Amino acid sequence: MKTNMSMKRFSKPLLLALAAAALLGAAALTVRAADDKKAAPTAAPRPALSVTTTQPQRATLPLHIAANGNIAAWQEAIIGTEANGLRLAEVRVNVGDAVKRGQVLATFAPDMMQADVAQIRAVVAEAEAALAEAAANAARARELQSSGALSDQQINQYATAERTAQARLDAQRAQANVQALRLRQTQVLAPDDGVISARSATVGAVLPAGQELFRMIRQGRLEWRAEVPASDLARLKPGMSASVTPAGGPPIAGKVRMLAPTVDPLTRNGIVYVDLAPSRDARAGMFARGEFDIGTGQGLTLPQSAVLLRDGFSYVLRVGADAKVSETKVTVGQRLGDRVEITGGLDANARVVASGGGFLSDGDIVRVVDAGVAK
Repeated sequence: MKTNMSMKRFSKPLLLALAAAALLGAAALTVRAADDKKAAPTAAPRPALSVTTTQPQRATLPLHIAANGNIAAWQEAIIGTEANGLRLAEVRVNVGDAVKRGQVLATFAPDMMQADVAQIRAVVAEAEAALAEAAANAARARELQSSGALSDQQINQYATAERTAQARLDAQRAQANVQALRLRQTQVLAPDDGVISARSATVGAVLPAGQELFRMIRQGRLEWRAEVPASDLARLKPGMSASVTPAGGPPIAGKVRMLAPTVDPLTRNGIVYVDLAPSRDARAGMFARGEFDIGTGQGLTLPQSAVLLRDGFSYVLRVGADAKVSETKVTVGQRLGDRVEITGGLDANARVVASGGGFLSDGDIVRVVDAGVAK
């Protein structure tokens, strides 16, 4: 009984002491945690990538005017028959053949023409004999004029007969020339140097005069008929250089020959005629793209690796003072080697990511390093 009383006497102070000690320990832990929280600095965001930057550079750029158009023959000659109702006996050329001026392309059967020539030669010989007889009679009459053996009327008759015979001979000779010309027309000749572009001649056909037999590209010359907007026509002059690229072929050098005097009222385009250098890759009727060289000018350029293509538009990643990148839409022009012309959307003092922009997004933070340090 005495023991229980003793335990009750000391349990209450002990419990109070233990509670006070626990409170002090908790307060100390709270103060230490607060101090640790104040002492810990805020963690900085880590850069997404180490990059190098570049700025637009001014460069001298060639100025061009782009255009589309068709390749056509400089001039196309239509070669037909001059003979009428003759049978085509031989065709000596085909499409694609290069021919020379005066070369025989086809021949008609000459039998009928040769018979006509022989007949007219006989008529000419007869007229020559008649003229010789009339001339001899007129000469004798003039000799007898002083003797009075012939009257003046008879002498005039002999002289008139001589002149009539001469006229008949001239007429027959002219007819002989016509027949000789018709005989020569049995041969179809090339009117100029060139390349045969079409053939409709068929051996054995009996053709009327004027029937088309061949088409020929004169001198083998081709031209590019470029459709140029009316606003650009004033910047083009005859003699300017052009580069023409036919479908599926390499570029061909050209030179502006002339500008059309009119503009299409529907398309507002004018035709520019460009003489092309000889090329096996160009064909009449082909579509071609090209550019006219109109001089040089100044422009801003960036490395091609700094320009990104997204959703059909061109972008660059500008780097701000806080090392944060911002996606900026730009317009681009021509390409010159490994550089791209920037025609809008960026000023000359901007810093942009030089390469590797495809791994970054708008708002990313980067670490800017020298070109030799970036990895």
